[in-house]
Amino acid sequence: MVLLDCRVEERRSTPNGEPPMLRSAKLYRLWWPLALALIALIFAIVVLIIFLRLESWPARTARQSTAELERLGKNLRAAFIDIAHLQPRITINDRVYMEQTTPVSELVVLSRRIEVEHELLHTWAGSSKRVKLHGTFIAKAGFDLRKGLSINIRPNEIIMQLPHAQILGVEQQQVDVLAFENGLWNRISGQDVQSELSVLPELAWKKAAQSELPAEAEETLRQQLEQRIHTAQPLHLVFKDEKKSE
Repeated sequence: MVLLDCRVEERRSTPNGEPPMLRSAKLYRLWWPLALALIALIFAIVVLIIFLRLESWPARTARQSTAELERLGKNLRAAFIDIAHLQPRITINDRVYMEQTTPVSELVVLSRRIEVEHELLHTWAGSSKRVKLHGTFIAKAGFDLRKGLSINIRPNEIIMQLPHAQILGVEQQQVDVLAFENGLWNRISGQDVQSELSVLPELAWKKAAQSELPAEAEETLRQQLEQRIHTAQPLHLVFKDEKKSE
């Protein structure tokens, strides 16, 4: 019986004489601090990365915002070159981005046919002469770019300043003689005809200025810009001067 107990005791012992449970406890005490240190290191790295991202977020956001506004400024420049054949003065957050170039001084937006009539009736010593003319003109409405055109792009809005639309000109298309009657001794002279011809453009200009053509030209420009430029910011057109009545 004594010999058997000694053999059993020898089988339960490790080669170096230490029990298995004691050796496991030593390994646990050795690796546990290392695992904690590794977890703490990983946590510190994650916190550092998050901190650096948060710290650089305003700068990155500002760079992205500025790049987006500059892209919008280029789109506005291209739109105005197509519409008006000019580059407007563009500012981004009140900082000049592009200076204005004006190869043309006027921007015609809208044209309309205008018809007018005028009659000369003159009686002298019982003799009457009569001239009646009918004129067809094309009235052109738009903007005088010599008065300035500027665009200010901001993160929340786009402000475009330009003069009010006005009648830029009338072009004669046709003149019809409706009446040409001489008196017996009161004859129609060349001066009479020339005077009547000079009155027709003045009447056409006055009629065009009194119409809604300038206001329609402003609305037409607004629609053209909205169709060409698709932005999240609202586009505000600010007209700097009073409308002219020619």
